Amino acid sequence: MYQKILVPLDGSELAECALPHVKNLVKGGAGGEVTLLNVVTVYLQGHGEYPGRVDINAVRESLFMESRKYLADVKSKLASEGIQVETESLEGNRPADAISDYARKNGMDMIVIATHGYTGLKKLMLGSVALGILHESHIPVLLIRPESCQG
Repeated sequence: MYQKILVPLDGSELAECALPHVKNLVKGGAGGEVTLLNVVTVYLQGHGEYPGRVDINAVRESLFMESRKYLADVKSKLASEGIQVETESLEGNRPADAISDYARKNGMDMIVIATHGYTGLKKLMLGSVALGILHESHIPVLLIRPESCQG
């Protein structure tokens, strides 16, 4: 049994494709507590877009507020089905590393993440958080392909 399951979410519908699989794990008795994780990347593009000084702390707080609200909404849906859910928003410039580190430091038993399923040049150019996690993680990683989300 995977007592502690980590589900990284980036706010996209694709990322949420992992959720039905997580529900099945928990309801089938193969999973316990679920932690929804959102990695917040704080950066400003181009100085010309922002007249005057930009308060990076205000930008950071705004991004974290959005992240916490998003995760609370997803948590509410899962909790309404009787699933024990925790949420975590953390800052990181390299999501795959942040997710893998979080899993290790918090004793997670499994990571469930959706993948875009890119191949070839597109994967090389865009990178892949899921692939990075797969390479970095020392625990099982369940990759959910986008095809499994099409109804």
